Amino acid sequence: MINGPAAFVEALLKYTYLQQATAAALLVGISCGVIGCFIILRNLALMGEAISHAVLPGVVISYLLQISYFLGAVFTGVLTALGIGYISQNSKIDDDTAIGILFTAAFALGIVMITAIGGTGVNLWNILFGNVLAVSRGDLLWTAAANSAALVGILLLHRELIISTFDPVGARTLGIATDRIHYALMLLLSVVIVASLQTVGIILVVAMLITPAATAFLLTERLPVMVGLSAAVGAAASVVGVYASFIYDVATGGSIVVVTSLLFLIAFILSRFRADGPSN
Repeated sequence: MINGPAAFVEALLKYTYLQQATAAALLVGISCGVIGCFIILRNLALMGEAISHAVLPGVVISYLLQISYFLGAVFTGVLTALGIGYISQNSKIDDDTAIGILFTAAFALGIVMITAIGGTGVNLWNILFGNVLAVSRGDLLWTAAANSAALVGILLLHRELIISTFDPVGARTLGIATDRIHYALMLLLSVVIVASLQTVGIILVVAMLITPAATAFLLTERLPVMVGLSAAVGAAASVVGVYASFIYDVATGGSIVVVTSLLFLIAFILSRFRADGPSN
């Protein structure tokens, strides 16, 4: 174990890999925090988990075709979202059941494909749990571009997203194509998830999408404040998680999620004190 914050700061100033890891984790924390607010307000937490698992076969296909894993992962993520919507709208199967069927099927397919090719060139551990300390300069630039694009998309669609989230019937009355907004959000969600693979991996990315937003939801009832708080929680947890990983030599993705969970616990306790306190 390396002792103290001073050692971490010294290493951060000295080692490029640690600078890149911290920057990537920070970007992921912010973007997951922002889009996560709309995910939990629209009751799409399971959809986030479905897409995060569904990108695995896309990663393997990208490896086989020798193309960027971003392309394959986003494609399979969006395809899964479309498949869930199609099944739930054209059968008596509800959304939750369709999600359970498709995300497990896609994840299992990815596992089978990796084992079929012998795992060569596809590090299953890194895909599942991330390896932020191995982020290269190219990975960092790509992560920055993907997360920036997702945040710009949220900004451009914020009016339609807010209206369709809180009043879908009124949104359709105003001429807002709620189905298109939904699938646009799924596309942005897929981009954020894929951009998070190197940092926290497939298994843990859903925690970064849900926990910071849930933490902020406990502390405020105003959406702009919630988005800001969620992004701040995601960013803080990411930096502290990288610090804990470096100091104690433990898994970085797991450290980030543990810190996020602790912040949620603190917010939950504070919200209970506020709820049980004296009323004016």
